Amino acid sequence: MDCCGCGCGCGEVNPKGMAEFDNTFILDFCSGGNESSSDVQALCQVAGLANGTSASAAGLVEGINTFFLLFAGALVFLMQAGFAMLCAGSVRQKNVKNIMLKNMLDACGGAIGFWTIGYAFAYADNSSGDKTFIGGKNFFVNQLDESGGAWIGFFFQFAFAATAATIVAGTVAERCKMSAYLCYSVFLTGFVYPVVVHSIWSADGWLTAFRDDPWKGVGVIDFAGSGVVHMTGGATALVAAIVLGPRKGRFYDEDGNALETPASFPAHSVALQVLGTFLLWFGWYGFNPGSALVIDNAASASTSALCAVTTTLAAASGCVCAMFTDTIIEMMATGEASYDLTMAMNGALGGLVAITAGCSVVTPWASIIIGIIAGWVYIAFSKLLVKLKIDDAVDAVPVHFANGMWGVLAVGFFAEPDAMVTAGYNDVPGVFYKGDGKLLLCQFVAIIWICAWIFFLMTPFFVVLNILGMFRVDPLEEEVGLDISHHRGAAYDMTSAKKEDVEELMEHRSSKHGKVEVPKEVQKEDTA
Repeated sequence: MDCCGCGCGCGEVNPKGMAEFDNTFILDFCSGGNESSSDVQALCQVAGLANGTSASAAGLVEGINTFFLLFAGALVFLMQAGFAMLCAGSVRQKNVKNIMLKNMLDACGGAIGFWTIGYAFAYADNSSGDKTFIGGKNFFVNQLDESGGAWIGFFFQFAFAATAATIVAGTVAERCKMSAYLCYSVFLTGFVYPVVVHSIWSADGWLTAFRDDPWKGVGVIDFAGSGVVHMTGGATALVAAIVLGPRKGRFYDEDGNALETPASFPAHSVALQVLGTFLLWFGWYGFNPGSALVIDNAASASTSALCAVTTTLAAASGCVCAMFTDTIIEMMATGEASYDLTMAMNGALGGLVAITAGCSVVTPWASIIIGIIAGWVYIAFSKLLVKLKIDDAVDAVPVHFANGMWGVLAVGFFAEPDAMVTAGYNDVPGVFYKGDGKLLLCQFVAIIWICAWIFFLMTPFFVVLNILGMFRVDPLEEEVGLDISHHRGAAYDMTSAKKEDVEELMEHRSSKHGKVEVPKEVQKEDTA
């Protein structure tokens, strides 16, 4: 590439041309049988790898791509820890063990469900080339090509499936039975989620953009899963919350009368909430840039790098927008200003969800706008749920479902044609780049499809669980807390030192060092 600009003066020798000349000279030298020493042999091997002529070149490329997906998949899996910390911090102290165990079982149930049937339903190879509704090969991944690329592909996709299931955990926290949780976790990752994946990400899917004949000539662009992953998990969480009902005392008193003002249940650990938020943000750098799937060429590298930038900007703008919008609303209502950490955290997560669909096809300025609107979407949908008396313990539905919809739709407005081609799509742009609206239509249909599929399957599923008494815990168990009623004790040992031991210690110290005051905590216990 000729260079004439910053970092390289005009009229200089073309660096790329010189590299090509030198490499050709070296290859000719090596092919002439001149590999007389070990140093020359090493030089010839490096030249062969660089030029792609060495037998090891293909293996090197596969190794690089395999490591790229291994690293990205590990970051996505680390999001499980982020969800666990965020949920644990958001619930009351008496339910910490329960929500942590559910997050751990998500990973386990997701792995088993996706291994047995989920991966086959999502990505089975279709030799006929026809569009299909669901896959039907590679059950138990027993027909996978035993190569690094095939194995790591399964691992990467499993991490995404587990994420979709984990989204539900926070919404139904503090009142959902463990048996029900295991049932829907396996059902979601084994069947419901894979069908959505197949329709949009598989080359055989009916909405996919990865065909020569995509729907409407465009297909759906959901690069890393605003719709496929987050809308699927968020819609499932919404159905579960409606069927399960609110936590005891949230919207109704003991007699069943509606409260004038809904009760709030403060988070027991803000520190865990913030830690979880940052872990999720960190994991998103595997979620979005990793969805390039390979890194061995300039186009994939450029796409992955763009994803990192747009992901960062959307999260930052979502955070700032949500927090300050909430502050302005409060100032208008009360005349006082405060800054809500929960708004900041969920605004950032909403921005991350919204940019996930278009992170590879939008420009940095557009990602800022997507993030800002994501902050507003989160606030509006969160307030709507409260108005409808739908109890979401961690606001997962506004973050993942509402902003998942916005993220899918945003691609239809902001997709930039050059970035689309670089990312492997066609060049049909979004509306703001003089597109004809076909892409926007495809994105809208994807939203309708995902909502219809999830509501059609998960509504009767949760209703049946509820009728069978498998969904909600006993009211007394809920009041006591699920840690004590289901997990052999509280998460934290809050037992203080015995009063007589403290008095003995004080007496012992006073005999050696003079009189020592008894701590105020002990004095309070004495008066009590």
